[in-house]
Amino acid sequence: MLTVREIIVVEGRYDKNAVAQAVRGIIIETSGFGVFSDKEKLSLMRTLSEKRGLIILTDSDKAGFFIRGRLSGMLDSSRIKHAYAPEITGKEKRKASASKENKIGVEGLSADLIVAALERAGATFEEIPANISPEHKITKTDMFDAGLSGSYGSAAKRSRLLEHLALPKRLSANGLLDVLNILYTRNEFYEMLASHDS
Repeated sequence: MLTVREIIVVEGRYDKNAVAQAVRGIIIETSGFGVFSDKEKLSLMRTLSEKRGLIILTDSDKAGFFIRGRLSGMLDSSRIKHAYAPEITGKEKRKASASKENKIGVEGLSADLIVAALERAGATFEEIPANISPEHKITKTDMFDAGLSGSYGSAAKRSRLLEHLALPKRLSANGLLDVLNILYTRNEFYEMLASHDS
């Protein structure tokens, strides 16, 4: 399975599931129009776009283009690539009826069509070795050793770190690990923790 360097932005959880079956990478949901009032999620997108860039992959309907346009205006457009879902007439399997515009959304696309849309957008596909050297990658063990997971008080400590880094409070321990590996090397992570705790 291909790994995409950029952060992929989709509308909802079904879209996220479809993309996750096509490529590896960090995928963020906008929760539809909810992203526009979610300052934490917008802040996360800004932070991650500076490090890796974003690819917006929304449905090819009016709502999808509205979300795409608004995000492009709210974030640094020079750090955004646009992947477009092909316009296919029909409905997704899980839905009783077709959408207003009678188009299949991202969730209804095959893995091949998703990869093709990302390729057309100029996605950076990376070969990620299975065993990245521990001195570079932050691991679940590092999270445990830092008291950020799996121990008494880890949720509170994680919450303080999320606030310090201006990341969404609802980010899970696994989600935080993904973001930390984008923002820091393992050594930088420990340096950041030391300065945060002092």
